[in-house]
Amino acid sequence: VAGEEGGVRPLPRPVMSALNVIINILRSVPFLILMVLVIPLSRVILGTSIGTVATIIPLIVAAFPFVARLVEASIREVDKGVVEAAQSMGCSPLQIIAKVMIPESRPSLISGFTTAFITILSYGAMAGAIGGGLGSMALNLGYQRRMNIILWVSVVVLVILVQIFQSIGTCLAVRFDRRIGPGGKRRRRKETGQDIQRERKIPGTM
Repeated sequence: VAGEEGGVRPLPRPVMSALNVIINILRSVPFLILMVLVIPLSRVILGTSIGTVATIIPLIVAAFPFVARLVEASIREVDKGVVEAAQSMGCSPLQIIAKVMIPESRPSLISGFTTAFITILSYGAMAGAIGGGLGSMALNLGYQRRMNIILWVSVVVLVILVQIFQSIGTCLAVRFDRRIGPGGKRRRRKETGQDIQRERKIPGTM
């Protein structure tokens, strides 16, 4: 968003086009297939292609385009008038990003981070196909060895983790949202009262 044409720090169009193509390609590949494709890269960087450590590279490759689109959507929600006001006061692009765009989009960023974390958690479970994480225990011990108790425990643990992080993310997003937080409610009540008083002062209005 900041690097596109008309942004606070425009980048060359070929660079933006290349980034968009890379992100779209990585997002279009299912995680299981992507995990197999990056096995050689995991072997080069980490020296192994199986086990919990080997799942780090596939998770990073799968997560960063997803997170990038979530952040982009959150930043686009920022009112352009606020950004233009910061530019008119002489703020640098870095100051606008750090002091205006990120704070203004913080509730949406928190919600996006929560969604990304839960998605990556599910990716980690699927990474059990190459012998890593909680999914490995569920597949190898729970399913293949017919130990149903381990399979169900893995499922319950994943459900609990999702519920905990979703609840925390929702609470934080509501707390930092100026529109629906306690401060936002007080401001809305004050603004509503002011609007009513103005309407009463104008003849011929209800």
